Amino acid sequence: MKSVYIGRQPILDNLGKLSAYEILYRDGTKESNFSDDRFASASVISSILNKFGTAPLLGGHSAFIKIGKNFLLHDIIFDIPKDFFIFSIFENIEVNERIVERVQQLQAKGYKLAINDISLDANKMKNFSPIFKELSYIKINLNENIDDDLKTMIDELRLNKIKIIGSKIENNEKYELAKSIGCDFFQGYFFAKPKIIENAKFEPFQANVLKLYNLLINDTNIDEITSEFEKNYEITIQLLRYMNSAMFHFKKRISSIHHVLTLMGRQPLAKWLMLMIYSKSVSKDAKHSPLMLMVKSRTELMENILIAVKPDVGSNILGEAYFIGVLSLLDTLFGVELEKILREIHVSEEVVDVLLRFNDCLLSDIYTLVIAIEEFDILALENFSKKYEIEPIVIKKIIIKSIENVNKFEKEMI
Repeated sequence: MKSVYIGRQPILDNLGKLSAYEILYRDGTKESNFSDDRFASASVISSILNKFGTAPLLGGHSAFIKIGKNFLLHDIIFDIPKDFFIFSIFENIEVNERIVERVQQLQAKGYKLAINDISLDANKMKNFSPIFKELSYIKINLNENIDDDLKTMIDELRLNKIKIIGSKIENNEKYELAKSIGCDFFQGYFFAKPKIIENAKFEPFQANVLKLYNLLINDTNIDEITSEFEKNYEITIQLLRYMNSAMFHFKKRISSIHHVLTLMGRQPLAKWLMLMIYSKSVSKDAKHSPLMLMVKSRTELMENILIAVKPDVGSNILGEAYFIGVLSLLDTLFGVELEKILREIHVSEEVVDVLLRFNDCLLSDIYTLVIAIEEFDILALENFSKKYEIEPIVIKKIIIKSIENVNKFEKEMI
């Protein structure tokens, strides 16, 4: 069997908080279907447990794994750790006595079960009704035609304490539909890109961070930068907490911004400030912003793919790669055209060209690849590998390492 590509897509709650992942997988032929669904499910679960590890790949979150009839009825399913996985049953399974018995066995042992991407109608409700009491989730495919009676069916599911996940959400219209029919969770490329910020505003806090960012990258006098930080106590407090966290191991505790600038350096501090902008997009009731985690992922991928292509790349080009990743989501955050934002913060023309015009150059190709990785476009990954003569396994390792680093970053954020 050819190698299996693994990706993950976030599932968010109604506060925009990351709740779980769906694990995506395709074989080397870029198809999702194997000759036997047991092999597909076993392959992806084995990869998570034995190759990547649950902590590096999932970061403490649960993973929805698609399973078919053959895997569901095979006794190997009882060897899968129930703490990490939620079995998402294909909608084309016909529920019979064997299925009911197996689902009851799994539920009794503490496994969580879901129905995967169902086009909910009266026939599907009738088919799955014998196992409603054993289900924790039903994922409704919002790319299909929505029946007028869907709200009534959802109310019936809720009587069985089933949580509803709106899946295949590709745009704001689908997101609003998912909310209107009472979905508890949301999944789709609309979020993975991600587009999760409602009524985004260019607030004073963000303006102050951008001002500090400009001072740092324009070689402003350190005393002026220190003074500006001290005017923004919220930023200063969070920076000092960050510097005094377990991520750093200084002999003495950090007590001043001047000390931070000396130890940390201008560019790392500028990077931290940009992440601070994204961190403010998080809901009051959510600990982390999926948007901030996406920025971290993009910057990791931009830098490490560039190093893989050009091992001797200079720090200035690496800096450009990083800022392309950071700046690429500012329009989502602020609800303002990206071109206008870039004009205000005076980034280089090379960076602007990549973000706005997708010029034919290495950084543009890497940026395009990063977007393709988010959309699980395996063909784009392989085309990039051929163009730059890099083995696909190298890119795959970079992707997994990026996932690990994003998970670590999420845990270490204050």
